[in-house]
Amino acid sequence: MSDPSESGKIPLGKRWAAFAARTRVVVSALALLGACGMATPSRASLAAGALIALGGLVIRTWAAGHLRKNQQLACSGPYAHVRNPLYIGSLIAGVGLGAATGRASVLIAVLAVYVLWFRPVIAEEESHLRQIIPGFREYERSVPRLLPSLRPRTPGGGRFSWTTYRRNREHQAALAFASCFAYLWLKLALL
Repeated sequence: MSDPSESGKIPLGKRWAAFAARTRVVVSALALLGACGMATPSRASLAAGALIALGGLVIRTWAAGHLRKNQQLACSGPYAHVRNPLYIGSLIAGVGLGAATGRASVLIAVLAVYVLWFRPVIAEEESHLRQIIPGFREYERSVPRLLPSLRPRTPGGGRFSWTTYRRNREHQAALAFASCFAYLWLKLALL
């Protein structure tokens, strides 16, 4: 039996994951713009959404300060509790934005983007990390993928680094969400 990639017949799931990985930033940006355009915020929805989104961005910040992409196993900070804290932070921030818009359809769209785009990317990234990061398989057996453990599952030991945070360009996500919330606030003020 030949390898499917040799015959040009890459499984649909792998092709979708590769497509999702290439397009996730554009899809996320379009989703943010669409959410802002469809928004009918109220003071209550904007306040609640901002608090939820802030929680997600704090998780992303914490994770980005511990992550040296493709260089070493991240197992400190939030990575001691869950393997994919950046994606969890993104989901929480997206739910916050959805709540802020005052539109249930935006919340549904956030969840759809997460399931259709991010879940396949997570699986592909983990497959890649198994190949290049020593100790990832053991880490994977100890630390849950998406549902955080209340207690750390690894000894960790690393410290948060603002330099690492900046190197990971995490400020871009924070700026995108801040821009969306500023737009929503302005939209509410002008309505």
